[in-house]
Amino acid sequence: MRLRTFLAAGFLALGAGIFGLGATSALAGASSSQLEAYQPDPSLRTAPRSDLEARVRRACTVVQARLQNTAETSLERPCGCYARATLRSLDASEIEAYRTTGYFNDSARAKALGAIDTCKLQRPV
Repeated sequence: MRLRTFLAAGFLALGAGIFGLGATSALAGASSSQLEAYQPDPSLRTAPRSDLEARVRRACTVVQARLQNTAETSLERPCGCYARATLRSLDASEIEAYRTTGYFNDSARAKALGAIDTCKLQRPV
């Protein structure tokens, strides 16, 4: 259960560790306190917004496939919706916090959960 929550920690983190912790560290479901020891991918600091969106989409696909017990390919459209909606809703300070920590802060997490609902994805437990 804790691992599942941790994996759901915030759909934005990714990069070199996209298939491991990095792929899921920004997911919407975990609290910041669960992620304090996480070391973000240094490339997040300078990654273009399109790369951030791709990372969020990939993390969404991996986590939602596990949550829904379905193929990742079936989640491309809803996870694209999630990534776009989440990043569009974040203000500059939330994006900067994500770039610094590799996961969503509390205000960004609330927006990400809203995007999960809007895009008809399963909320992480």
